[in-house]
Amino acid sequence: MAYNELYNPVACEWHLGQLLRALAQLRDGRPSPMVLRDTSNIRWATAFDDVFDDEAAHALYVSGDRAVLHTDSRYAAACQEAARRTPIKVDVEREGHAAFVARQWNGSWLHGMPGAELQVEDTMTIGEYRALEKAFPEEFPIGVTDGLVLGLRAVKDTYEVARMRAAQAITDAAFEHIVKYMKPGMTERAVQLELEDFMVRHGAQGLAFPSIVATGENGASPHAIPGATVLEAGQCVVLDFGARAYGYCSDMTRTVFLGEPEGEMRRAWEAVRAANEAVEAMLAPGVTGREAHERAEAVLAEHGFAGRMGHGLGHGVGLDIHEEPVLAPRNEKPLVAGNVVTVEPGIYLPGKFGMRLEDFGVITDDGFEVFTKSTHEMVVI
Repeated sequence: MAYNELYNPVACEWHLGQLLRALAQLRDGRPSPMVLRDTSNIRWATAFDDVFDDEAAHALYVSGDRAVLHTDSRYAAACQEAARRTPIKVDVEREGHAAFVARQWNGSWLHGMPGAELQVEDTMTIGEYRALEKAFPEEFPIGVTDGLVLGLRAVKDTYEVARMRAAQAITDAAFEHIVKYMKPGMTERAVQLELEDFMVRHGAQGLAFPSIVATGENGASPHAIPGATVLEAGQCVVLDFGARAYGYCSDMTRTVFLGEPEGEMRRAWEAVRAANEAVEAMLAPGVTGREAHERAEAVLAEHGFAGRMGHGLGHGVGLDIHEEPVLAPRNEKPLVAGNVVTVEPGIYLPGKFGMRLEDFGVITDDGFEVFTKSTHEMVVI
C-alpha cells in the first residue's frame, strides 16, 4: 500500500473516533472533552501532513460536538488547507490556549452538564495547567489522563504502517549505499554526513534521530556521538540511523566489519544475530515486552555474553522515534496486533568494541512482520 492511499480525512476521523471512545470509557460514559497540547499527539489526532514543526504552538480541543485546532497566523493557512474535508475547525483567535479552551467549553452543549470534566494530558506543563485553572470556575474539575493518547498511538493503523514502510525503504537504500562508500581511513563523522545526506536526497523529510556511527571502542557506547575517530582495519562499526518520511520514523542498526572478524568479535556477532532472530520468531499478540527482552538476554547468555546488553531490547516507533510499547523488563503488558516495535539486541565490551542488530516491524494477528529489508548476513568491507 502506498503511503497516500489513506488520505488525512479518513485517518483524522478514525483517530478522533478512537480518542472520543477512549474518553467515554475513561469517564464511564460521562461527558469529557479533552485538550491536547503535545504536538505529536495533535499530529496523530488530526493526521495533518506538512503543517506542524517542533514549536509547541497549537492546542486541539476535542469533545462529542466539536474538534477545534487553535493555532496562530504563522500556521493558519496550512492548517486550514489540511482541515478541508475533515471534522476539524481551525481557530486563529489571538488569545492564550487556556482562554481558547474556556471559550470552546462555554459554547458547548456540554456546558453546565452535571459530571462534566475537562481532561488534559499528563505531559502538560504546570504553568499551562494553572492557566486552565484560572480560566475555569474554581469548582470546575480538570482531570489528568495518564498516557491516554500515547496508548492509542501505540496501535498503528494501515495508514501509519504504510508510511513507516516507505520511511524504511529509504533507510534500507541508505545502508546499501553507505557500505559501498565507507572504508578504513574515513572518520565516523564523514560516514555520518554521507549517510544522512543520502537519506535526505532520496526522499526523507528529515532524520528520525541523529545517526550513530561508532567504531572500535566507541561502539561499546550505545548512544555514541560520531566524531573524528578514524575507521581502522580489524574493527567493527555500528550504524544506527533512520529516515523520517511522510511524518513517520524508521529505525535500524547494522554492524559492519572492516575485515573478516575472528575470535570474540565473531562470537559476539553470532550471538547478537541469534538473539535478534529468536525474538522476531516469537513476537506475536500476547507476548509481553518483558518476555521478549528476557528471551534476548537468554540467547546472549547461552553464547557467553550474559549481562552485556544493558538496555531494553526495543521500543515503539511512529510519529516519534520512541513510543509505546517497549520491549523491556518493566513492560508486563501483552503486545497486540498493530504495535510497531524495534528488536535491537546488542553486546558492549568497554575498551574493546560494541555491536547491535536492529530491525523494526509490526505485530500482526499471527506473528511479527519486519519492515527492514537489509540483510542479517555478516557485512565485511
